[in-house]
Amino acid sequence: MAHPKVVVYEYAKCSTCRKALQFLDKKGIPYEKRPIVDQPPTRAELERMLARVGELKRLFNTSGELYRELKVSEKLKSMTQDQALELLSKHGKLVKRPFVLAGDEGLVGFDEARWSQVFK
Repeated sequence: MAHPKVVVYEYAKCSTCRKALQFLDKKGIPYEKRPIVDQPPTRAELERMLARVGELKRLFNTSGELYRELKVSEKLKSMTQDQALELLSKHGKLVKRPFVLAGDEGLVGFDEARWSQVFK
């Protein structure tokens, strides 16, 4: 079965991103890598992902330094969805990674069992 175009937003120093890319390589799935810090996902891509994951907080890299520095966990409670998506689209380090778009599928983080369902 042909796979849809796969776009992986990743951070080179992220071990989880490296595991995810190795997974795709092993499966022989072609993908386009994008550096998440230099080129964060667009608003439209973030909206698409939000529709897939259902919860705004799941788009955030909650263990990241910038997340703590900006006190996002406190601000998120009073932020509108629009404000949160705007923040994510400007700061790639705030986005949970890897952030993967594949056709109408969207994945954040690397969960091998879930990825195995999407990439058969």
